[in-house]
Amino acid sequence: MDSNPYSKGGSLSRSGRPQFGLGSASALSMKWSALHDAAGAVATIAGIANAPLPAEVRNFPAVMRDEGGSRRAKAEQHIEDLCAIMEAGLSALLSALARGVDPRGGAKALWREFLTARDAMLALAPQGSGGPRRAA
Repeated sequence: MDSNPYSKGGSLSRSGRPQFGLGSASALSMKWSALHDAAGAVATIAGIANAPLPAEVRNFPAVMRDEGGSRRAKAEQHIEDLCAIMEAGLSALLSALARGVDPRGGAKALWREFLTARDAMLALAPQGSGGPRRAA
């Protein structure tokens, strides 16, 4: 069997995006975790204490996996968008630090933007979700 996903009969959908099935939930969780690692770096640069993540934040990717459908697709897109914003913002902050410029003001603004975007994203989760459903 040809393992090239771009060959006829490969694993790419018509949109050209790979279909990962359950593995995409893991990828979503990894992106979510990396996003919060980047936000932690921004908080450190800003001089803001970064508290541990509450359960509803930690469990968001699994809750959205269970939710599926358009809410999951929106969550995936919002995470991608926020990752792009954080990557560019953190790069700019690190560049400012390297040049000897005080980036705390920019870091505080990026931190506030991150929290606002993340909180809006959390609203996609169903009310009273309490976490992902577990299968026995």
